[in-house]
Amino acid sequence: MAAAAALLVNAALWGVSWWPFRQLQALGLHSLWATSLVYLLIVAAVVARWPDAPRQVLRTRTLWPLVVSSGLGTASFLWAVTIGDVIRVVLLFYLMPAWAALLARWLLAEPLGAPVVGRVVLAIAGAAVVLAPSDAGWPLPRDPADGLAIGGGMAFALTGVLLRREAGRPHQARAFAMFSGGLVVAGALALVLTALGRVPAPPAPDPGWLLAVAALAVVFGLGNLCLQYGAARLPANVTAVVLLSEVVFAAVSALALDGGSWSARLLAGGAMILAAALLAVRDGRG
Repeated sequence: MAAAAALLVNAALWGVSWWPFRQLQALGLHSLWATSLVYLLIVAAVVARWPDAPRQVLRTRTLWPLVVSSGLGTASFLWAVTIGDVIRVVLLFYLMPAWAALLARWLLAEPLGAPVVGRVVLAIAGAAVVLAPSDAGWPLPRDPADGLAIGGGMAFALTGVLLRREAGRPHQARAFAMFSGGLVVAGALALVLTALGRVPAPPAPDPGWLLAVAALAVVFGLGNLCLQYGAARLPANVTAVVLLSEVVFAAVSALALDGGSWSARLLAGGAMILAAALLAVRDGRG
């Protein structure tokens, strides 16, 4: 029960993460800058705990793609929920199991049997329903948030596959690679897009948003500790089912705080996406 509760805490923290990032955006701090600053503090804590972790990652080239994939996934998801309909974003993000199956076939040579193909088709069909416009046009992303959600899900799926491939590496090296990705990728994107005039520069230092960033770093760090505690004590398929509750937390908080809305089309497509994810859990495959 304690392990399941820890996983629920992690899912809840991620499910409602959109709200504080929107508050920071309202204060003038773009989500990319907020993400990079939050992960700067987390990386500092990781280095304080494991001083050798950066050197382990630097000398292990196979961990470098993990830095990029985890950073892209984190930055894309947090950017998407900051600017888009939260419920729609989270559902599109949870196409992860479909992308994971295809990536595992490519990178890990895992077979694509009929059940796997069926789940992929079901998830993509669900996405098509979610994306389908009311005028019967093509089911394509309607705004940047849709694209960020789908791309972020792909990046997180790749992160999961890479973590399986690098399972023999020291856990502190893998943790540093993942956390540093949030700093490096979000920070690099923020710098480039700010230079191009697409993202506003951070506002002048102010206790309000500085304290909020520090609090988010603590919250995300706590979420990671809860994830590690729960995942280490429960079977992988149980962990995956519990973490799917993030969709519920996101939907409830979005409806309560005016961050998203339901529709029959969204409900139908979301049910198909989540069914594909649950089938992947049942079969013990990502």
